[in-house]
Amino acid sequence: MRPVSSNYRWVIIGLLFFATTINYLDRQVISLLKPILEKEFSWTESDYGNIVTVFTFFYGASTLLAGYIIDRVGTKLGYIGAILVWSLAAMGHALAGSTFGFMIARAFLGVGEAGNFPASIKTVAEWFPQKERALAVGLFNAGANIGAVVAPAIVPWIALVAGWQTAFVATGALGFLWIIAWWFYYEIPARHKRVSAAELAHITASPSVEPSVIGDAAATDLLADNTATSYPIFANKAIWGFMSGKLLTDPIWWFFLFWLPSYLSNIYHLDLKKLGAPLIVIYLAATIGSVGGGWLSSRLIQNGWHPTKARQWAMALFAICITPVMVISQMSSMWPVIAILSLAVAAHQAWSANIFTVAADQFPKQVLSRVVGLGTMAGTLGGAAFPLLVGRILDHYKALGSLSEGYYIIFYIAGLAYLVAWAMLYIFVFRRATKVS
Repeated sequence: MRPVSSNYRWVIIGLLFFATTINYLDRQVISLLKPILEKEFSWTESDYGNIVTVFTFFYGASTLLAGYIIDRVGTKLGYIGAILVWSLAAMGHALAGSTFGFMIARAFLGVGEAGNFPASIKTVAEWFPQKERALAVGLFNAGANIGAVVAPAIVPWIALVAGWQTAFVATGALGFLWIIAWWFYYEIPARHKRVSAAELAHITASPSVEPSVIGDAAATDLLADNTATSYPIFANKAIWGFMSGKLLTDPIWWFFLFWLPSYLSNIYHLDLKKLGAPLIVIYLAATIGSVGGGWLSSRLIQNGWHPTKARQWAMALFAICITPVMVISQMSSMWPVIAILSLAVAAHQAWSANIFTVAADQFPKQVLSRVVGLGTMAGTLGGAAFPLLVGRILDHYKALGSLSEGYYIIFYIAGLAYLVAWAMLYIFVFRRATKVS
Protein backbone atom coordinates (compact mmCIF):
# COMPACT_ATOMS: atom_id res chain seq x y z
CA MET A 1 0.00 0.00 0.00
CA ARG A 2 1.28 3.47 -0.92
CA PRO A 3 1.72 6.18 1.75
CA VAL A 4 -0.96 8.85 2.02
CA SER A 5 1.38 11.64 0.91
CA SER A 6 5.05 12.17 0.16
CA ASN A 7 7.54 14.47 -1.49
CA TYR A 8 10.11 11.78 -2.02
CA ARG A 9 11.24 13.21 -5.33
CA TRP A 10 13.21 15.83 -3.40
CA VAL A 11 15.12 13.08 -1.61
CA ILE A 12 16.12 11.81 -5.05
CA ILE A 13 17.34 15.30 -5.96
CA GLY A 14 19.42 15.24 -2.78
CA LEU A 15 21.13 12.05 -3.97
CA LEU A 16 21.79 13.57 -7.40
CA PHE A 17 23.15 16.70 -5.72
CA PHE A 18 25.68 14.73 -3.67
CA ALA A 19 26.74 12.63 -6.66
CA THR A 20 27.37 15.77 -8.70
CA THR A 21 29.25 17.32 -5.77
CA ILE A 22 31.57 14.31 -5.65
CA ASN A 23 31.86 14.38 -9.43
CA TYR A 24 33.17 17.93 -9.51
CA LEU A 25 35.28 17.51 -6.39
CA ASP A 26 37.12 14.63 -8.03
CA ARG A 27 37.69 16.43 -11.32
CA GLN A 28 38.90 19.70 -9.75
CA VAL A 29 41.58 18.25 -7.47
CA ILE A 30 44.20 18.42 -10.22
CA SER A 31 43.60 22.13 -10.92
CA LEU A 32 44.16 23.00 -7.25
CA LEU A 33 47.31 20.90 -7.08
CA LYS A 34 48.67 22.30 -10.35
CA PRO A 35 51.20 24.63 -8.62
CA ILE A 36 52.70 21.59 -6.85
CA LEU A 37 52.45 19.14 -9.73
CA GLU A 38 53.85 21.45 -12.41
CA LYS A 39 57.00 21.88 -10.33
CA GLU A 40 57.35 18.18 -9.54
CA PHE A 41 56.72 17.05 -13.14
CA SER A 42 58.04 20.17 -14.98
CA TRP A 43 54.74 20.89 -16.75
CA THR A 44 54.33 23.73 -19.23
CA GLU A 45 50.90 25.28 -19.80
CA SER A 46 50.64 23.14 -22.93
CA ASP A 47 51.42 19.99 -20.92
CA TYR A 48 48.63 20.85 -18.51
CA GLY A 49 46.36 21.68 -21.44
CA ASN A 50 47.08 18.24 -22.91
CA ILE A 51 46.14 16.57 -19.61
CA VAL A 52 42.88 18.52 -19.51
CA THR A 53 42.23 17.61 -23.14
CA VAL A 54 42.67 13.89 -22.44
CA PHE A 55 40.04 14.10 -19.68
CA THR A 56 37.56 16.10 -21.74
CA PHE A 57 38.08 13.95 -24.86
CA PHE A 58 37.37 10.69 -23.06
CA TYR A 59 34.53 12.33 -21.14
CA GLY A 60 32.95 13.56 -24.37
CA ALA A 61 33.61 10.42 -26.36
CA SER A 62 32.03 8.27 -23.63
CA THR A 63 28.84 10.22 -22.98
CA LEU A 64 26.84 8.74 -25.84
CA LEU A 65 27.84 5.20 -24.82
CA ALA A 66 27.08 6.03 -21.19
CA GLY A 67 23.67 7.37 -22.18
CA TYR A 68 22.94 4.23 -24.22
CA ILE A 69 23.94 1.95 -21.35
CA ILE A 70 21.85 3.91 -18.85
CA ASP A 71 18.83 3.79 -21.17
CA ARG A 72 19.26 0.01 -21.40
CA VAL A 73 20.04 -0.95 -17.79
CA GLY A 74 18.21 1.88 -16.03
CA THR A 75 19.34 4.72 -13.83
CA LYS A 76 19.89 2.65 -10.69
CA LEU A 77 22.52 0.27 -12.05
CA GLY A 78 23.82 2.69 -14.68
CA TYR A 79 24.63 5.38 -12.15
CA ILE A 80 26.37 2.89 -9.83
CA GLY A 81 28.58 1.70 -12.67
CA ALA A 82 29.55 5.26 -13.61
CA ILE A 83 30.50 6.39 -10.13
CA LEU A 84 32.39 3.15 -9.44
CA VAL A 85 34.62 3.74 -12.47
CA TRP A 86 35.27 7.41 -11.77
CA SER A 87 35.96 6.89 -8.05
CA LEU A 88 38.59 4.23 -8.78
CA ALA A 89 40.11 6.50 -11.45
CA ALA A 90 40.19 9.48 -9.08
CA MET A 91 42.10 7.43 -6.53
CA GLY A 92 44.34 6.11 -9.30
CA HIS A 93 45.88 9.57 -9.77
CA ALA A 94 47.92 8.85 -6.65
CA LEU A 95 49.78 6.13 -8.57
CA ALA A 96 50.82 8.47 -11.42
CA GLY A 97 54.57 8.85 -11.65
CA SER A 98 54.74 10.86 -14.86
CA THR A 99 52.74 13.17 -17.08
CA PHE A 100 51.62 10.16 -19.09
CA GLY A 101 50.44 8.47 -15.90
CA PHE A 102 48.20 11.45 -15.17
CA MET A 103 46.82 11.24 -18.69
CA ILE A 104 45.84 7.61 -18.15
CA ALA A 105 44.15 8.42 -14.84
CA ARG A 106 42.31 11.38 -16.40
CA ALA A 107 41.14 9.21 -19.30
CA PHE A 108 39.48 6.70 -16.96
CA LEU A 109 38.09 9.54 -14.85
CA GLY A 110 36.49 10.97 -17.99
CA VAL A 111 34.96 7.61 -18.95
CA GLY A 112 33.35 7.23 -15.54
CA GLU A 113 32.20 10.81 -15.09
CA ALA A 114 30.54 10.72 -18.51
CA GLY A 115 27.63 8.89 -16.90
CA ASN A 116 26.78 11.55 -14.33
CA PHE A 117 24.64 13.97 -16.33
CA PRO A 118 22.89 11.43 -18.59
CA ALA A 119 21.85 9.49 -15.48
CA SER A 120 20.87 12.62 -13.56
CA ILE A 121 18.79 14.17 -16.35
CA LYS A 122 17.02 10.86 -16.98
CA THR A 123 16.30 10.60 -13.25
CA VAL A 124 14.81 14.10 -13.26
CA ALA A 125 12.61 13.19 -16.24
CA GLU A 126 11.45 10.07 -14.39
CA TRP A 127 10.72 11.85 -11.11
CA PHE A 128 9.52 15.37 -12.01
CA PRO A 129 6.75 16.95 -14.09
CA GLN A 130 7.81 19.40 -16.78
CA LYS A 131 7.05 22.52 -14.74
CA GLU A 132 9.49 21.46 -11.98
CA ARG A 133 12.35 20.12 -14.08
CA ALA A 134 14.42 23.29 -14.47
CA LEU A 135 14.34 23.83 -10.70
CA ALA A 136 15.20 20.18 -10.10
CA VAL A 137 18.12 20.31 -12.54
CA GLY A 138 19.27 23.58 -10.99
CA LEU A 139 19.23 22.01 -7.53
CA PHE A 140 21.26 18.93 -8.38
CA ASN A 141 23.52 20.92 -10.72
CA ALA A 142 24.36 23.13 -7.73
CA GLY A 143 26.40 20.15 -6.58
CA ALA A 144 28.91 21.04 -9.28
CA ASN A 145 29.50 24.33 -7.54
CA ILE A 146 29.50 22.91 -4.03
CA GLY A 147 32.12 20.43 -5.19
CA ALA A 148 34.10 23.35 -6.55
CA VAL A 149 33.67 25.17 -3.20
CA VAL A 150 34.61 22.17 -1.06
CA ALA A 151 37.68 21.38 -3.17
CA PRO A 152 39.68 24.57 -2.40
CA ALA A 153 38.63 24.33 1.23
CA ILE A 154 40.00 20.83 1.81
CA VAL A 155 42.31 19.74 -1.02
CA PRO A 156 45.19 22.20 -0.36
CA TRP A 157 45.06 21.38 3.35
CA ILE A 158 45.18 17.62 2.72
CA ALA A 159 48.04 18.05 0.22
CA LEU A 160 50.08 20.24 2.57
CA VAL A 161 49.56 17.91 5.56
CA ALA A 162 49.63 14.46 3.97
CA GLY A 163 50.88 14.90 0.39
CA TRP A 164 49.21 15.32 -2.98
CA GLN A 165 48.68 11.57 -3.39
CA THR A 166 46.49 11.46 -0.27
CA ALA A 167 44.35 14.30 -1.64
CA PHE A 168 43.42 12.16 -4.65
CA VAL A 169 42.75 9.05 -2.56
CA ALA A 170 40.63 10.79 0.08
CA THR A 171 38.36 12.58 -2.38
CA GLY A 172 38.02 9.55 -4.67
CA ALA A 173 36.89 7.32 -1.80
CA LEU A 174 33.75 9.41 -1.22
CA GLY A 175 32.04 7.84 -4.23
CA PHE A 176 31.79 4.46 -2.51
CA LEU A 177 29.72 5.97 0.32
CA TRP A 178 27.31 7.41 -2.25
CA ILE A 179 26.90 4.05 -4.00
CA ILE A 180 25.62 2.53 -0.75
CA ALA A 181 23.03 5.29 -0.30
CA TRP A 182 21.87 5.08 -3.94
CA TRP A 183 21.43 1.31 -3.74
CA PHE A 184 19.15 1.51 -0.69
CA TYR A 185 17.17 4.68 -1.45
CA TYR A 186 16.63 4.75 -5.23
CA GLU A 187 13.97 3.14 -7.42
CA ILE A 188 11.76 4.45 -10.23
CA PRO A 189 8.59 6.19 -8.91
CA ALA A 190 6.10 3.53 -10.04
CA ARG A 191 7.91 0.86 -8.03
CA HIS A 192 9.06 2.94 -5.06
CA LYS A 193 7.34 2.08 -1.79
CA ARG A 194 7.78 5.59 -0.38
CA VAL A 195 6.00 7.37 -3.25
CA SER A 196 2.33 8.11 -2.61
CA ALA A 197 -0.40 7.78 -5.22
CA ALA A 198 -0.79 11.58 -5.12
CA GLU A 199 2.89 12.18 -5.77
CA LEU A 200 2.96 9.61 -8.56
CA ALA A 201 0.00 11.36 -10.19
CA HIS A 202 1.80 14.69 -9.82
CA ILE A 203 4.97 13.30 -11.41
CA THR A 204 3.13 11.89 -14.43
CA ALA A 205 0.77 14.86 -14.84
CA SER A 206 2.59 16.50 -17.76
CA PRO A 207 4.11 14.86 -20.85
CA SER A 208 7.84 14.63 -21.44
CA VAL A 209 7.50 16.41 -24.78
CA GLU A 210 4.98 18.84 -26.18
CA PRO A 211 3.92 17.52 -29.63
CA SER A 212 3.38 21.11 -30.83
CA VAL A 213 7.08 21.80 -30.29
CA ILE A 214 8.21 18.77 -32.26
CA GLY A 215 5.68 19.29 -35.05
CA ASP A 216 6.03 15.72 -36.27
CA ALA A 217 2.99 13.42 -36.41
CA ALA A 218 5.08 10.26 -36.31
CA ALA A 219 6.96 11.53 -33.29
CA THR A 220 3.69 12.45 -31.62
CA ASP A 221 2.37 8.93 -32.19
CA LEU A 222 5.57 7.53 -30.75
CA LEU A 223 5.21 9.61 -27.61
CA ALA A 224 1.75 8.19 -27.08
CA ASP A 225 3.35 4.76 -26.76
CA ASN A 226 4.99 4.65 -23.35
CA THR A 227 6.72 1.37 -24.24
CA ALA A 228 8.64 2.92 -27.14
CA THR A 229 12.37 2.32 -26.96
CA SER A 230 13.38 4.09 -30.17
CA TYR A 231 12.89 7.61 -31.40
CA PRO A 232 14.12 9.52 -34.48
CA ILE A 233 16.44 11.77 -32.49
CA PHE A 234 18.05 13.51 -35.46
CA ALA A 235 14.67 14.09 -37.13
CA ASN A 236 13.96 16.55 -34.33
CA LYS A 237 15.90 19.72 -35.16
CA ALA A 238 16.10 20.60 -31.48
CA ILE A 239 19.05 18.19 -31.22
CA TRP A 240 21.18 20.58 -33.30
CA GLY A 241 20.34 23.53 -31.08
CA PHE A 242 21.08 21.52 -27.95
CA MET A 243 24.37 20.16 -29.29
CA SER A 244 25.45 23.60 -30.58
CA GLY A 245 24.65 25.23 -27.26
CA LYS A 246 26.76 22.67 -25.41
CA LEU A 247 29.58 22.76 -27.97
CA LEU A 248 30.05 26.51 -27.60
CA THR A 249 29.60 26.96 -23.85
CA ASP A 250 30.89 23.82 -22.13
CA PRO A 251 34.52 24.62 -23.08
CA ILE A 252 34.21 27.94 -21.26
CA TRP A 253 33.07 26.16 -18.09
CA TRP A 254 36.02 23.77 -18.40
CA PHE A 255 38.29 26.81 -18.59
CA PHE A 256 36.68 28.35 -15.50
CA LEU A 257 37.03 25.06 -13.65
CA PHE A 258 40.56 24.05 -14.62
CA TRP A 259 42.34 27.39 -15.10
CA LEU A 260 40.91 29.87 -12.59
CA PRO A 261 43.20 28.61 -9.77
CA SER A 262 46.17 28.95 -12.11
CA TYR A 263 44.98 32.36 -13.32
CA LEU A 264 44.73 33.72 -9.76
CA SER A 265 48.09 32.19 -8.89
CA ASN A 266 49.88 33.59 -11.96
CA ILE A 267 48.30 37.05 -12.15
CA TYR A 268 47.75 37.84 -8.47
CA HIS A 269 50.53 35.66 -7.04
CA LEU A 270 48.32 33.63 -4.69
CA ASP A 271 49.96 30.54 -3.21
CA LEU A 272 48.17 27.29 -2.31
CA LYS A 273 47.15 28.64 1.12
CA LYS A 274 45.59 31.84 -0.26
CA LEU A 275 43.65 30.42 -3.21
CA GLY A 276 40.78 29.18 -1.07
CA ALA A 277 38.90 32.42 -0.28
CA PRO A 278 38.50 33.86 -3.82
CA LEU A 279 37.66 30.44 -5.31
CA ILE A 280 35.06 29.78 -2.61
CA VAL A 281 33.42 33.14 -3.38
CA ILE A 282 33.36 32.40 -7.11
CA TYR A 283 31.86 28.93 -6.80
CA LEU A 284 29.35 29.93 -4.11
CA ALA A 285 28.08 32.44 -6.65
CA ALA A 286 27.84 29.60 -9.16
CA THR A 287 25.67 27.68 -6.70
CA ILE A 288 23.28 30.61 -6.44
CA GLY A 289 23.19 30.86 -10.23
CA SER A 290 22.42 27.18 -10.67
CA VAL A 291 19.43 27.21 -8.32
CA GLY A 292 18.32 30.71 -9.32
CA GLY A 293 18.47 29.95 -13.03
CA GLY A 294 16.30 26.88 -12.62
CA TRP A 295 13.92 28.78 -10.36
CA LEU A 296 13.51 31.67 -12.82
CA SER A 297 12.32 29.65 -15.81
CA SER A 298 10.19 27.39 -13.60
CA ARG A 299 8.58 30.49 -12.09
CA LEU A 300 7.83 31.91 -15.54
CA ILE A 301 6.18 28.63 -16.54
CA GLN A 302 4.08 28.63 -13.37
CA ASN A 303 3.00 32.17 -14.28
CA GLY A 304 1.63 30.91 -17.59
CA TRP A 305 4.59 31.26 -19.96
CA HIS A 306 5.10 28.63 -22.64
CA PRO A 307 7.99 26.41 -21.37
CA THR A 308 10.19 27.07 -24.40
CA LYS A 309 9.56 30.83 -24.25
CA ALA A 310 10.54 30.80 -20.58
CA ARG A 311 13.82 29.02 -21.38
CA GLN A 312 14.44 31.38 -24.33
CA TRP A 313 14.32 34.64 -22.41
CA ALA A 314 15.91 33.31 -19.24
CA MET A 315 18.88 32.02 -21.25
CA ALA A 316 19.19 35.32 -23.12
CA LEU A 317 19.58 37.06 -19.75
CA PHE A 318 22.21 34.56 -18.62
CA ALA A 319 24.21 34.95 -21.85
CA ILE A 320 24.30 38.74 -21.38
CA CYS A 321 25.46 38.35 -17.77
CA ILE A 322 28.63 36.56 -18.94
CA THR A 323 29.77 39.30 -21.32
CA PRO A 324 31.41 41.48 -18.60
CA VAL A 325 34.36 39.05 -18.52
CA MET A 326 35.53 40.85 -21.67
CA VAL A 327 36.42 43.93 -19.58
CA ILE A 328 38.59 42.08 -17.07
CA SER A 329 41.61 43.54 -18.85
CA GLN A 330 40.55 46.97 -17.56
CA MET A 331 40.65 45.90 -13.90
CA SER A 332 43.70 46.70 -11.81
CA SER A 333 42.81 44.88 -8.57
CA MET A 334 41.74 41.34 -7.79
CA TRP A 335 38.36 41.63 -6.07
CA PRO A 336 36.55 43.48 -8.89
CA VAL A 337 37.78 40.67 -11.14
CA ILE A 338 36.46 38.12 -8.63
CA ALA A 339 33.07 39.88 -8.75
CA ILE A 340 32.92 39.66 -12.56
CA LEU A 341 34.04 36.04 -12.56
CA SER A 342 31.45 35.24 -9.88
CA LEU A 343 28.70 36.72 -12.06
CA ALA A 344 29.99 34.78 -15.07
CA VAL A 345 30.11 31.37 -13.41
CA ALA A 346 26.70 32.00 -11.79
CA ALA A 347 25.27 32.83 -15.21
CA HIS A 348 26.90 29.76 -16.74
CA GLN A 349 25.34 27.45 -14.17
CA ALA A 350 21.95 29.13 -14.65
CA TRP A 351 22.42 28.58 -18.40
CA SER A 352 23.40 24.95 -17.81
CA ALA A 353 20.31 24.21 -15.71
CA ASN A 354 18.11 25.50 -18.52
CA ILE A 355 19.86 23.99 -21.52
CA PHE A 356 19.47 20.54 -19.97
CA THR A 357 15.77 21.16 -19.44
CA VAL A 358 15.48 22.31 -23.07
CA ALA A 359 16.47 18.73 -23.94
CA ALA A 360 14.06 17.27 -21.38
CA ASP A 361 11.25 19.41 -22.85
CA GLN A 362 11.88 18.37 -26.44
CA PHE A 363 12.52 14.61 -26.20
CA PRO A 364 10.78 11.61 -24.58
CA LYS A 365 12.44 10.18 -21.52
CA GLN A 366 12.90 6.80 -23.27
CA VAL A 367 15.77 8.35 -25.26
CA LEU A 368 16.69 11.27 -23.02
CA SER A 369 19.94 9.79 -21.72
CA ARG A 370 21.12 9.38 -25.31
CA VAL A 371 20.11 12.93 -26.17
CA VAL A 372 21.94 14.28 -23.12
CA GLY A 373 24.86 12.06 -24.08
CA LEU A 374 24.96 13.59 -27.56
CA GLY A 375 24.86 17.12 -26.17
CA THR A 376 27.46 16.39 -23.53
CA MET A 377 29.63 14.70 -26.14
CA ALA A 378 29.48 17.82 -28.31
CA GLY A 379 30.27 20.05 -25.34
CA THR A 380 33.18 18.02 -24.10
CA LEU A 381 34.70 17.46 -27.53
CA GLY A 382 34.70 21.23 -27.86
CA GLY A 383 36.14 21.26 -24.37
CA ALA A 384 38.86 18.86 -25.49
CA ALA A 385 39.99 21.22 -28.25
CA PHE A 386 39.76 24.43 -26.24
CA PRO A 387 42.44 23.53 -23.63
CA LEU A 388 44.91 22.93 -26.45
CA LEU A 389 44.25 26.48 -27.65
CA VAL A 390 44.41 27.86 -24.11
CA GLY A 391 47.71 26.16 -23.37
CA ARG A 392 49.34 27.43 -26.54
CA ILE A 393 48.04 30.98 -26.10
CA LEU A 394 49.32 31.11 -22.52
CA ASP A 395 52.71 29.58 -23.39
CA HIS A 396 53.08 32.11 -26.24
CA TYR A 397 52.34 35.12 -24.07
CA LYS A 398 54.35 33.73 -21.15
CA ALA A 399 57.38 33.57 -23.46
CA LEU A 400 56.73 37.23 -24.33
CA GLY A 401 56.57 38.14 -20.64
CA SER A 402 52.91 39.16 -20.87
CA LEU A 403 50.89 36.21 -19.56
CA SER A 404 48.00 38.47 -18.57
CA GLU A 405 47.39 39.36 -22.23
CA GLY A 406 46.92 35.69 -23.03
CA TYR A 407 44.26 35.35 -20.34
CA TYR A 408 42.45 38.44 -21.60
CA ILE A 409 42.15 36.96 -25.11
CA ILE A 410 40.57 33.84 -23.63
CA PHE A 411 38.13 35.91 -21.57
CA TYR A 412 37.04 37.75 -24.74
CA ILE A 413 36.25 34.40 -26.35
CA ALA A 414 34.30 33.39 -23.25
CA GLY A 415 32.22 36.56 -23.31
CA LEU A 416 31.08 36.02 -26.90
CA ALA A 417 30.51 32.26 -26.80
CA TYR A 418 27.16 32.36 -25.01
CA LEU A 419 25.65 34.95 -27.32
CA VAL A 420 26.49 32.78 -30.33
CA ALA A 421 25.15 29.70 -28.53
CA TRP A 422 21.86 31.45 -27.76
CA ALA A 423 21.52 32.39 -31.43
CA MET A 424 21.92 28.72 -32.41
CA LEU A 425 19.27 27.70 -29.88
CA TYR A 426 16.97 30.39 -31.25
CA ILE A 427 17.36 29.09 -34.80
CA PHE A 428 16.83 25.40 -34.03
CA VAL A 429 14.54 25.45 -30.97
CA PHE A 430 13.10 28.74 -29.76
CA ARG A 431 11.95 30.20 -33.07
CA ARG A 432 10.15 27.02 -34.13
CA ALA A 433 8.47 26.60 -30.76
CA THR A 434 7.34 30.24 -30.69
CA LYS A 435 5.70 29.88 -34.12
CA VAL A 436 3.60 26.89 -33.08
CA SER A 437 2.74 27.91 -29.52
